[in-house]
This record gives sequence, C-alpha cells and structure tokens, in this order.
Amino acid sequence: MTTQREKAERFVALHARPGAFVIPNPWDPGSAKLLEGLGFEALATTSAGFANAIGKLDGQVTLQEKIEHCRALAAATGIPINADLENGFADDPRTAAENIRQVALAGIVGGSIEDWNGKAIYDFGLAVERVHAAAEMKRKLDFPFTLTARAEGVLRRTQSIDEAIKRLQAYEAAGADVLYAPGLTDLADVRRVTSAVAKPVNVLMMMRGVTLAQLADAGAKRVSLGGSLARAAISALIRASKEMLESGTFGWTADLASGGEVTKLLTGAKRP
Repeated sequence: MTTQREKAERFVALHARPGAFVIPNPWDPGSAKLLEGLGFEALATTSAGFANAIGKLDGQVTLQEKIEHCRALAAATGIPINADLENGFADDPRTAAENIRQVALAGIVGGSIEDWNGKAIYDFGLAVERVHAAAEMKRKLDFPFTLTARAEGVLRRTQSIDEAIKRLQAYEAAGADVLYAPGLTDLADVRRVTSAVAKPVNVLMMMRGVTLAQLADAGAKRVSLGGSLARAAISALIRASKEMLESGTFGWTADLASGGEVTKLLTGAKRP
C-alpha cells in the first residue's frame, strides 16, 4: 500500500526531474483509475469536471463535497493527486488555509489556492496574505504538501500578464511551491512567466498544435488540462445522443473502447 507520504514525496520528485510532465484531470474515481492505468504518474482534480459530474456548475461545489471527492480519488489510485481547491472556499486567509488542510487530510498531496472568489480578483495584499497563510498551514502537515498559487487575472481577462507575473513573484516569496497563471495562449507568454520566477510553473493547455516538448523548452514544468477531458467525454455523449435522436442510427458505436480494454486499464492501476 502506498502511503500519503510516499505519494507526496513522489509528487515532489516529479517537479524536480528534468523536462515537463502532463498531469491530466479526472472527474471521478473511474476516470482516475483509467488514467492511472494508461500510465500517467500524477493526477489533478478539475473543479468544473467534478461539478458537472454531480449536476452542478463550476463554483457550486461545497467544501464537504470537495473533501469527499478528493478522498474517493485518493483511495482509488496509487499515484499522487493534486486538487483544484478554488479559492479555499473562503475569503479570509486563515479560514481558507484551514479548509485546504481539511482537504489535504483526505489523502491528496498537493493543491492550489487562487486569487479569484468567483466574482472578482482579490486585492494584491489580501491575495498574498492568503498564499502566506496556506504556506504556513502546509508546513504543519506531516508530509510534503505541494502548494500551487494561481494568478487568475489573465484567464478572467481582468489583468495583464505583467500583473500576473507580479503576483506570481509575490506568491513565490510567500511560500508557494508551484506557480500558475491559467490563460496563457502562446509559447512566448509561457516563456515570459517561467523566466520571471524560480519555482516550477504549471501551464493550462490552451494552445493548439503545441507539444509537451515545446512547453518544456519554454520552461513549463507541469501541464494540466482543466475540464477538457471531462468535456471530451461530455462531447462524445452529446454526439452519440444527437445521432440517435436525429438520425436513429448508432454509428457512434464503431470506435468504442472494448469492455476488455476498460477492464484491463481499471485492474492494471496500482493499488492504493
């Protein structure tokens, strides 16, 4: 059985080795086990994918639902799980840090705190204070929790990349282990961010035609997909349903993964 500390140490090591790695985003225990069975070394939750899976919109998941979701994914897999913890489910720095601690104790080994509360970007000083409180919290855990600090302004189209870099530099100084400005749309912007900080940088894949090697060359360490995989599954469901409803045909069954392949991937996943 792989302990939480062993998973945490493995996650830290992934960020220390050369090159970049993909950290895909499952939305339930089944998709997590399938991704593990395919060979990925770490996984990250998706707030939007999980919310949609339980019939909610992104931002509507409760803290308790997030805790149970993370517990289920961590129990289902033997590899590290990083959690999208949104704004820590609180505006107050210490409350957000305590909420992150509660989720961490559910079995994850890393998580992010963002400077967006669902409606607006936090003022600079408060945003830095929130990262500092989360960093203080993680140092009290009995395993090396990897804290990611997110600057949301570029993704939300409310701030420039220069402002995002200013914030990431402050979050780095406040104790974040990984830095993340979702919304970068080309390799030049990735390079601008990675060259401005010393800690590993997570990049959200939003660039068509770009390879992992190119992202690594631009300085990225970790590449996540957000809700894209969950939307890919939803898209397949929509296409199949429309075909049946509109044409009365079942062509979508032609290229399905076999039951045997799914079984092999699920049973081939490492036991937690």
